[in-house]
Amino acid sequence: MERLTNINVDRVLWSCNDLGVDPAEVAAASRIPEKTFEKLLQEQQGLTFRQLKQLANFFGRGALFFLEEGKVDEERIHTPNFRSLTKQKPALSANTRSIIERAEKQRKIYLELLSDLRPEAIVAFDPPEVAGTLPAEAAGIARAWLQLGETNSFDTYRQSIEAKGVLVFRSNGYQGKWQIQRQSPILGFSLYHEVLPIIFVRKQDPASRQSFTLAHELGHILLHRESSVDEEADFLSDSGRESQANKFAAHFLVPDSFIDSIPELTDAGSFEVVNDLLRDCRSSWGVSNDVLILRLIEVGRLEQEFYTAYRQWREALPQKESSGSRIYRYREPIHLFGDKYVKTVLDSLSDQKITVTRASRYLDGIKLQDIHKLAGYYAGN
Repeated sequence: MERLTNINVDRVLWSCNDLGVDPAEVAAASRIPEKTFEKLLQEQQGLTFRQLKQLANFFGRGALFFLEEGKVDEERIHTPNFRSLTKQKPALSANTRSIIERAEKQRKIYLELLSDLRPEAIVAFDPPEVAGTLPAEAAGIARAWLQLGETNSFDTYRQSIEAKGVLVFRSNGYQGKWQIQRQSPILGFSLYHEVLPIIFVRKQDPASRQSFTLAHELGHILLHRESSVDEEADFLSDSGRESQANKFAAHFLVPDSFIDSIPELTDAGSFEVVNDLLRDCRSSWGVSNDVLILRLIEVGRLEQEFYTAYRQWREALPQKESSGSRIYRYREPIHLFGDKYVKTVLDSLSDQKITVTRASRYLDGIKLQDIHKLAGYYAGN
């Protein structure tokens, strides 16, 4: 099979160094024989186009990136937001770094489509001024700004936030380029822009846990006006900006006016009973037990030891990563990118601003028949 001999080895080595991965690891992950990869790095042998595609997919780049001449222009490749997040957490995995870069590209695509289709539809991001306010007060201001009612779910929180000029993306549960790896501690990140900031939420079971991630990242955007990438440990922090974002999220999801509606838990007897007692609150407000219990601790109705014991009980239960069914493959882009993004791609296709091939690429690679099904789904709703 013919091999490409004009592969820019310096770009391959730069990519390895950029992700902090060993060449042997790259070869294994790209399904390229280790000896073949070694010969490539020694410029003794090229790769087949299929192998080059596998290599490019691992790094989250196009194959042409490795065929271009010259050195990599890091400032052109990595956005300021990306560089900011990798400075915050230098040990970010290749998977997470790729998703951050991909999210930035999707934002760029969305802005370009809207600018070409209907520029007036670009919603100005005009958040309330909450700098210097306490997180609890800022949360109340944010709820009023978003015009939230009492009954909510992850989807209604998402829709309200998107309506204010924020893109909300969510990872996939099934294996793919938009899935956060199972072993990763990352739960979400936010990319601050003055126009169209991004919130990315890891898909979790139950969905109510996603609501806290969404609110936490919104807190970073409103309180700090900076990008942030957050691991599980950040959601337990009791100091600094992570603590502020946590308090914001807790009050955003469960305002003081909701507290009296939470049942008494002190004499519940078991955490199974606690789970049952909190069911109505979880369902109505789209929140997890954790948020409800922590808010009760904050107002003095429970002690910290209660939550410590609850977490030990919960973590002892069989854990599973949220997995996505692909029966409704055509609707997956909605879960990934949100209504506004998907409708804009479909409108651009309908107005012949983009080709079907491009629409497929913008919608996570769904097939032509799925694009038609997706358009039909919107037509029927």
